[in-house]
Amino acid sequence: MSVIIGMDPHKRSATIEVVDERARVLAVGRYGTDKTGYAQMLAAGRKYADRVWAVEGCNGIGNHIAHRLLHETVLDVPAKLSAQVRVFATGNGRKTDPVDGHSVAMVALRTPNLVQVQLDPDLQVMGMLVDRRDELGRARTQTINRLHRLLLELFPGGAKQLLSARQARALIATIKPRDIVGKTRRRLAVELIGELEGIDKKIKTAEKDLKELVVARGCTLMDLHGVGPSGAARLLADVGDIRRFADRDRFASWNGTAPLDVSSGDQKRHRLSRAGNRRINRTLHIMAVVQLRNRTEGRAYFDAKKAAGKTSMEAMRAMKRRLSNVVYPRMVTDQKRRQAADPGGHSGTTLQSSVTDLTPDIGPSDKPLPGPATNHPRPLVPTVP
Repeated sequence: MSVIIGMDPHKRSATIEVVDERARVLAVGRYGTDKTGYAQMLAAGRKYADRVWAVEGCNGIGNHIAHRLLHETVLDVPAKLSAQVRVFATGNGRKTDPVDGHSVAMVALRTPNLVQVQLDPDLQVMGMLVDRRDELGRARTQTINRLHRLLLELFPGGAKQLLSARQARALIATIKPRDIVGKTRRRLAVELIGELEGIDKKIKTAEKDLKELVVARGCTLMDLHGVGPSGAARLLADVGDIRRFADRDRFASWNGTAPLDVSSGDQKRHRLSRAGNRRINRTLHIMAVVQLRNRTEGRAYFDAKKAAGKTSMEAMRAMKRRLSNVVYPRMVTDQKRRQAADPGGHSGTTLQSSVTDLTPDIGPSDKPLPGPATNHPRPLVPTVP
């Protein structure tokens, strides 16, 4: 008998519910996520020979337990889908661990094409390194803000906005306060400059490591204007197998660049989508900002939208959607080339996703705007830097 084991995971505990093909509840249990609790949960699941584990939020709180279960068949259930089931179930949408486990099991039982969790070591490493790179970027911003605050108190008007560690060190060398308050401020500023130099060194190393990984994978995303090593690594790590998206429209819906249709009657309107993978959305936003600073086809597209009466925000949203359309075929081509070079099957080239994120299925309210017409004289391909 085939069963679904729905799981509501937490850091230190996991609640499971076992249901059969007719949605009959066979077992319910709550287990710890330590070594003993995990062994007990695994033993409870192995009572059923034909089983599939369904874990909520494998790209978030469920990541640690999903990866421990990779020797089994594991499906990723997006929290959004399980929440919808919970709302329409009995209990007035009450949220408890057993109810969540039941909702996850029902989603896995009734929803086709859920993403099966796979582990690609290269993408796993890339994801960890790009997360570290993002953390270093945030730490650098915090450090430079603290430094600017102290320099404003040491120098009338403060330092220039785009300040490097070397420039800050040269500036601080020009002042020798005599009072204890000034001396303390200067000492703290010198400490922050040292921290800034350390962070810059770590960022440089992280960028080098990411570039090597991206190039070794045969990825050409860095050829696109505005995509650096961290942006390319983020796209690879979060997307995984690009073939899980049937076309560029579904990819745009997944990354949040496809506007939502809110038309009513004769009034045709679309609004900004705040759903989707926000990390990929941010990567595309950075790509757009970099293109706007240079004479690229992206800049020309933005200016054309502004000339047509769009606001700056509307033109930016349209540009991000168009850049999503550029990234999608590039990733498809790279993956085909990589697969052709390794006919035996490179890790991450199966139809299952090598990462876990929202299922690419699109509901009626998530239909994206149509892409550029097929008779367009030239696709919008950003200039190579």
